[in-house]
Amino acid sequence: MAVTKDQQKPAEAPKDGKPKPKKDAPTDPDAELSEEDLELKKNLELMVQRVADGDAGVQKAALTAICNEIQSSTSAMSAVPKPLKFLVPHVDALKAAFDAMPRAAPTRAALADVLSVLASTVAGKEGERLGLRYKLAGGLENLGQWGHEYLRHISGEVGEEFKVRQEAGEPVTDLMQLVDQIAPYHMSHNAEPEAVDLLLEVERLDMLEALCDDKNYGRTCLYLVSCCSYLPEPDDSAVLKVAHGIYTKMGKHHDALRVALRINDPEIIAATFAGCTDPLEKKQLAYLLARHGHTLDLEDGPAAVADDELRDALREIMSNSKLSEHFLALARDLDVMEPKVPEDVYKSHLIEGRQPQGPAVDSARQNLASTLVNAFVNAGFGTDKLVMPSSEGSGGENVHWIFKNKDHGKTAATASLGLISLWDVEGGLPAIDKYLYSTDQFVVAGALMAIGIVNCCVQNENDPAFALICDYVTNSDPGVRAGAVLGLGLAYAGTRREEVAELLVPLVLDTDVSMEISGFAALALGLVFASSCKEDLVEAILTALMSRGEAELSGPFAKYLVLGLGLLFLGKQETVEATAEIAKTLSERISRYCGVVLESLAYAGSGNVLKVQELLAICGEHGHDEEEDTKKDQGSGAAAAGGAAAPAAAAAAGAAGGAAAAAAAAGGGAAAAAASSSGGGSGEWRGAHQFPAVLGLALIAMGEPLGARMAQRMLEHLLQYGEPTCRRAVPLAIALLSPSDPDPSLLDTLSRLSHDADTEVAQNAVVALGIVGAGTNNARLAGMLRQLSSYYYKEPTLLYLVRTAQGLVHMGKGLMGLSPYHTERQLLSGVALAGLLAVVFSCEDAKATVAGKYPHLFFALAAAMKPRMLLTLDEEGALLPAQVRVGQAVDVVAQAGRPKTITGFQTHTTPVLMNAGERAELATEEYVPLTPLLEGVVVLRKNPDFMDVAE
Repeated sequence: MAVTKDQQKPAEAPKDGKPKPKKDAPTDPDAELSEEDLELKKNLELMVQRVADGDAGVQKAALTAICNEIQSSTSAMSAVPKPLKFLVPHVDALKAAFDAMPRAAPTRAALADVLSVLASTVAGKEGERLGLRYKLAGGLENLGQWGHEYLRHISGEVGEEFKVRQEAGEPVTDLMQLVDQIAPYHMSHNAEPEAVDLLLEVERLDMLEALCDDKNYGRTCLYLVSCCSYLPEPDDSAVLKVAHGIYTKMGKHHDALRVALRINDPEIIAATFAGCTDPLEKKQLAYLLARHGHTLDLEDGPAAVADDELRDALREIMSNSKLSEHFLALARDLDVMEPKVPEDVYKSHLIEGRQPQGPAVDSARQNLASTLVNAFVNAGFGTDKLVMPSSEGSGGENVHWIFKNKDHGKTAATASLGLISLWDVEGGLPAIDKYLYSTDQFVVAGALMAIGIVNCCVQNENDPAFALICDYVTNSDPGVRAGAVLGLGLAYAGTRREEVAELLVPLVLDTDVSMEISGFAALALGLVFASSCKEDLVEAILTALMSRGEAELSGPFAKYLVLGLGLLFLGKQETVEATAEIAKTLSERISRYCGVVLESLAYAGSGNVLKVQELLAICGEHGHDEEEDTKKDQGSGAAAAGGAAAPAAAAAAGAAGGAAAAAAAAGGGAAAAAASSSGGGSGEWRGAHQFPAVLGLALIAMGEPLGARMAQRMLEHLLQYGEPTCRRAVPLAIALLSPSDPDPSLLDTLSRLSHDADTEVAQNAVVALGIVGAGTNNARLAGMLRQLSSYYYKEPTLLYLVRTAQGLVHMGKGLMGLSPYHTERQLLSGVALAGLLAVVFSCEDAKATVAGKYPHLFFALAAAMKPRMLLTLDEEGALLPAQVRVGQAVDVVAQAGRPKTITGFQTHTTPVLMNAGERAELATEEYVPLTPLLEGVVVLRKNPDFMDVAE
């Protein structure tokens, strides 16, 4: 390289004439030390020289002095203690002295301890684990004297060493001696998360229960329950069982029951309930079970209650029969009792530009949309201005609203009576009963479904639903049968009633019954027996899938058989494996679809990363048509290599954001997308399994916030590179990740998709907007939907779905939500998720279901609809207004001290409306809540120690 003239110039002398000191000139490190530190440094250097001395007495005195200096030193959290800092340069000298010592030397153990402590401040080679190696050569007792930071370092090395030894099959007794000291030290020094991590790594979680006391159990269990989502099987259920054991030992029955419900084992739930002896606490537990949708036998079995009066009170709470009364108390308090009409939701006067009018408007569709909107907005209020008897003949018209609809519109209008009277069995049934005697079969079908909806999540002691519906299950009219079957499914959702199975199983098995009825019967069984893994039902549905022809299995209603089967294994994880193997033997038209649905539902809410990866691989496949099949026979190897190229390129583009990789993916995927869209008919079913795979991503990841955010990014990639089937499922997957929680970024994505060129993507995006904003009255979302109603004014189907979404956003006048998660998002209600999935899976082929002959399938959401309230009761069960602070929940897991659990709070008097992500706490100490988490119905007990300052 040539040197320029500028580079040859000599360095200029400084202006003041003094030469500048060179930056690299060595400075004396001791110059900055204080006298005290200098003396300490010299002392330690002298001690190190003495350790190398051959005299054992001198060595012992020197090592004792070094140990005392290290143990007595104090420093800031971020700084290395000074004795260790000064000893680091002499580590090699001390190692040499250690190696030169005979094994029997009395001072060898003390020197090993010092070296072990020094190793925690010196970065060693990977896998060397010097700290642990020297510790094992030294004394294994009295670890706590070296301080918390050293123990943290040793804990990490113990975990690594344990793993290596386990793989090699070597003994770990000496490591366990260290664990027996480290874990109690951490537990007694506010480092519970570190103790849990160590015990998890060395597979000794069973030690934890004995180490917990009333000071540390809260932080320990909070950490155990929180890390459950990030652990593989079977560790995830093991940590929950340990947390359950600790809560039970400490007498925290509400916490124990919450964990038992998460474990999802009926025996543990019953035993936990039976373990509580306080009648008032038992009532609080009953409210939790009622919210979760879990029924207990109080007559006999482990949860039996001897006291008749208490048993009746508990049964009343668990049956949810007070739910309507409590919901209306909230509504009265917020002054929203006045019924609303659909126009109050549409707000047509605010829409600028085009209005739906003239011949383009399908009046039957418009009336159907108004029916659904009216039902959702007035849900649970027991009165409205459209279909209830009080409105008959109003305005001089004699035609009742139900009869202003056509065919399936009549069914939906009659069924909407059930949603308006939701949870109020006594008040709702008289209004519905008369329609059972109508000569119009569509009205009868709607009335049967209405009976089911009224009884949804509520058990009445007279059990009217079964008595009224059972005779219609064998009716000759298919519409009436469908209404009866769906009515039974909703009325007994989550109750596991044997009589329902006896009625519906023959419909599933009978090949002479239409596929629609058979599919709805399977769906109803899935709702009633969710998470039960009931063998005879699994067998019946698999038999039905085996005995149906290919044409029937390719239709939209075969998917309900598969969904019903999946719901039986909801959240049951590895229990599904045997059934998933059998599913592989089914007809190729349904086998992959069935396998994906089973896996997705079984791992719903688990956050299982391995399952997410499997589903992503399925989503990344690119479709074949018949030509590709023939090529496959000629050279399957080449086809397989080509099929993997496009998703791989897409993944590269997603991860690296490289323009070249994106272009490669687009090139690879474009041909496949074209083939998929043109090769309809017989080839369509080949990619059908990708639809539930995309939904499965959301189902598995919905359990914890980190996984949900990652799933959202994956879904964005699928929108860019996925097959049309994948793209159609993406909006619904987004809805499952965030029901009743309208996050602005999600709304923007869905708003973009609602204008998509693919009509099915747009339809699903509109439904997803409704689910994401359900019951929130979100003004921004309401504005978006108004604009969409103007945009789609010439498309009846999309306009009808936009209207339905508007109804969902204003559901229950903003007092209800669809989220299947409750109790601060710790528990996933299987019944609520089943109701949500029934609607989401129906949208896979909306033309045949919710936008076709079965608009009343939207009412399956009744299983997921719950008030978003905090209501406080006194010991007698009467409403008790109490001061509460409501604010944004703060994650306090593994945080030091006692951090605040809410931020930005406001003080309200109960009953209070709770939004997603909010948490409440009592503002005064006048009452003691019988549950640590204030949500839903909370029983308050008078605090005997409270003294009013004013008095």
